[in-house]
Amino acid sequence: MPIVERDPWRRQYFTGIECPDHVVVPTDDMEAWRRCPRHRWVYNKLLIAESQGLECAPHGVEPPHYPVFSKPIVNLQGMGVGSRVLNSAAEYASRLAAGHFWCPLLVGDHVSTDVAVDAGRVRWMRHAAGLAGAGGTFDYWTLETALREPLAATCRRWIEAHLSDYTGMLNLETIGEHIIEVHLRFADQWPDLYGAGWIDAVVALYAGRGWHYADSARVTGYSVALFGEHGRAHAHPPPAAVDAAQRLPGVSSVQVTFDAELPAEAHAMPPGGFRLAVINAWDLQAGLRARRDLAAAFARAAPQADDG
Repeated sequence: MPIVERDPWRRQYFTGIECPDHVVVPTDDMEAWRRCPRHRWVYNKLLIAESQGLECAPHGVEPPHYPVFSKPIVNLQGMGVGSRVLNSAAEYASRLAAGHFWCPLLVGDHVSTDVAVDAGRVRWMRHAAGLAGAGGTFDYWTLETALREPLAATCRRWIEAHLSDYTGMLNLETIGEHIIEVHLRFADQWPDLYGAGWIDAVVALYAGRGWHYADSARVTGYSVALFGEHGRAHAHPPPAAVDAAQRLPGVSSVQVTFDAELPAEAHAMPPGGFRLAVINAWDLQAGLRARRDLAAAFARAAPQADDG
């Protein structure tokens, strides 16, 4: 199946989807980087900030005022790795890092917007608003039914100005009405919440058949995250516990979002926690209940410390 999904817990969304052998649909940034050499510049977050006239510079050029937000110029692993607020010149000096840059500390809603683009023209768009947690984590995302018109207009203008020859899916992350990241793929965390036939429409777009998806009956969705502590070993809960969470009314899917065979440090995770699972749901309370049940299952499955 030429829908290239690196994370095994997300392959569930693409099982049974017909995709021609010559068509490749990237779902992660490493594959998109390889497949889109003409447009890979969008992964340079310093260029994204400059394209909007934001005050920014690589580390080594001191900010004229504080606070600022600091992060890697390029980070294909995502998850907010290496990002932080710098509140003073002393903190900036202590955190200087090659390959990082600073930009304004933006305020406003953090929104993830998936966009279908055909030859530089926006054909479809949908927002998901994140409820931020501690240390770069998100408690849950709400997939909204209506467009935020000022934000949608900002995204359209930027795409038309900078990606006029691009065809495929885009994901834009924004704070307020400023774009902070651009990805040459869609958000593969919640494609099941977009509705039946959406993945087929994505395949058709990459096959050169244009964008055809009615999307006339949008329903609000929720993508709820479960985080554990850094610095400890985590084990998968029994499959029966995952199945029970997924069978709860109002739950669409469950992802256990790490490889238990790899050490914890091999996973890209935000400073605020180690992501254990994601629950996609049509009902927020169902998603929260599934998270509580899974948290208890993870606690029971946790490796016991060796007292000897």
